[in-house]
Amino acid sequence: MKLFLAAFWAEALKVRRSKVPLLTTTGFLILPMISGLFMIILKDPGKAKELGIISVKAQLVGGSADWHTFFGMMNMGVGVAGLILFSIITAWVFGREFSDHTVKELLALPTARCKIISAKLLVIIFLPMSITLLIFLVGLGIGALVDIPGFSQELLRKSFGLLLLIALLTTMLMPLVALIASAGRGYLPPLGWAFLTMALAQIAVVMGWGEWFPWAVPSLLSEVGGDLPEPLGIHSYLVVIFVFIIGVISTLIWWQKADQAA
Repeated sequence: MKLFLAAFWAEALKVRRSKVPLLTTTGFLILPMISGLFMIILKDPGKAKELGIISVKAQLVGGSADWHTFFGMMNMGVGVAGLILFSIITAWVFGREFSDHTVKELLALPTARCKIISAKLLVIIFLPMSITLLIFLVGLGIGALVDIPGFSQELLRKSFGLLLLIALLTTMLMPLVALIASAGRGYLPPLGWAFLTMALAQIAVVMGWGEWFPWAVPSLLSEVGGDLPEPLGIHSYLVVIFVFIIGVISTLIWWQKADQAA
């Protein structure tokens, strides 16, 4: 346990000293800001037009200027943008040593590789979930400043729980990204994979197979209570869990067999 905690602490220090997690968090913070902007437009389209904002485009998102719509936009943003932004974090965590040419030193450490990689896997789950919590808190502040109507404790509880679930399901897709970053020895392969799966997810949804396609499940879940005719079935969660297990096991096996010539 001490070796694992030491490995996790080392990864945490890398996160603290790097600009990548900070830039990713900053990019994600745009989500509650844009959601707040749409609330302003929906509250007073006439005033928004006077300010130079084309209100017709804002009306295309549907909904009204209330907390239900605001939380829905936040959930949708995490479900869609989270796939890319969380992949950036994962690509950095697992591809950093290859890009910096320090992978030999990492593999030569006396700490068991499974503990090092387990620490990395914990980071790519803990960090995205922390960022999600941060944007939710920022969203609450922005919503209060905009003075959005329709707030209730029950809505807050349900929306927060749904947001965390969407973020968790998205992070469960990241171990496979970690495997691609490891096998691809850098940042580009996992980022390419992220954009590919996002595109395939959209195609799967259009064709009616989204609930069976793991990378479409988080975005579909963010629409529950909105455009979806019924909640997602248990099979949608099972396919995500399956991808998570495959990703974790495959990543651990790959690193266990990797040699210092990698």
